[in-house]
Amino acid sequence: MENIKRRSFLKNSSILTGSLVLPSFSFKKQKQLDKKLKISVVGCGGRGTGAAVQALRADKNVELVALCDAFEDRLERSLNAIIEELDGEIEIKLKDKNKFVGFDGYKKAIDLADVVILATPPGFRPQHFEYAVNQSKHIFMEKPVATDAAGVRRVLESAKLVKEKKLNVVVGLQRRYQLSYLDILKQVRRGVAGKIISGTVKWNGHGVWVRKREPQQSELEYQMRNWYYFNWLCGDHIVEQHIHNLDVANWFLDEHPISAQGMGGREVRKGIDHGEIFDHHYVEFKYPSGAVIHSQCRHQPGTLRKVNEVLVGTKGVINLRNGGVVTINDHNGNLLHKYDPKNDISPYQIEHNKLFKSIRSGGQIDDTEYGATATMTAIMGRMATYSGKLIEWDSAMNADENLVPDNLSWQSKAPVLPDNQGKYKVPVPGKNV
Repeated sequence: MENIKRRSFLKNSSILTGSLVLPSFSFKKQKQLDKKLKISVVGCGGRGTGAAVQALRADKNVELVALCDAFEDRLERSLNAIIEELDGEIEIKLKDKNKFVGFDGYKKAIDLADVVILATPPGFRPQHFEYAVNQSKHIFMEKPVATDAAGVRRVLESAKLVKEKKLNVVVGLQRRYQLSYLDILKQVRRGVAGKIISGTVKWNGHGVWVRKREPQQSELEYQMRNWYYFNWLCGDHIVEQHIHNLDVANWFLDEHPISAQGMGGREVRKGIDHGEIFDHHYVEFKYPSGAVIHSQCRHQPGTLRKVNEVLVGTKGVINLRNGGVVTINDHNGNLLHKYDPKNDISPYQIEHNKLFKSIRSGGQIDDTEYGATATMTAIMGRMATYSGKLIEWDSAMNADENLVPDNLSWQSKAPVLPDNQGKYKVPVPGKNV
């Protein structure tokens, strides 16, 4: 429920959901406006649950027709949470036969829908996205869109069909929909801060949940339930979480980095319950324009918590954060521009409002490419910290690392295995390729 609340907004808030009045309509357009849009959710954790609520609130003529998750208990918790959050505002009539459990249920759920929410652990995103695009569905998919270069390439291949079929795809990098960020970006494009030459982006916090191993679990089930700590499922927290801040740098610079070098490791979070990922990363990204972005992310209890982006231009400093006032100041600290978002609607809701409006109007939103680029930026950062070497964009993009097997079942062997002490192999800078 914490994730639902995080992605919730005031029930009475509503934008972009009213009737669209134009001088004339074709029959096809009118039919699209009148159609009840069917929604399926693939991945019933906090993100999928929250996104389902926002999708149901984004349009007055929608229906939740299917839920899918690897685990039945998580699916049922999600359904109950959706019903509780909507609290009679929208009636949910989900048939038991449309609750799909297991690795292959996503196809059945996607087949039933007009709009698909893809919110499983991100390792599964490329294959789920590929299937949804092939079935001509409109899509909301959470970030990141993959956990390895092979997955990014697969998503970009599907992106060609997205354009050809004129499908709508929204990726959950919600800062791109946040009114405060859009306002500041407008000022940056006007030249208020000058040319961006450097910056620091941070996601430093205390970390996330840990789910203990249960005696009856197979190794695969344990990793699936504790997915944040395994790279094939999560990509490490630089990919799963810090991607937001890295995407802001790419967005404001209007380019992606050409190289990365950095450092990282496990200082605090290094028990057998912490899988194979690092608890801190620092990366220096260099961009074609000459800009250098310093990236920090940390998961260590008791340390300074800070999530923000500070970009330095030739005329001023851009101060961004997900909530609260955002500003541009000159180099003497004088205010050049300020935006106070206290009355803004949640960007998580705006994502869905815009998605459904675009579907209704026959338009196209396609976030696929920048979602894939942001994902690849974070993966390149992981490669740099794991190896301790300079990583260039082209070599990272063409890497043959493929972490996620297709056609998994509960009889499959887990992609990574612990040693006889229950510990997983952890990358060592200077030795890791």
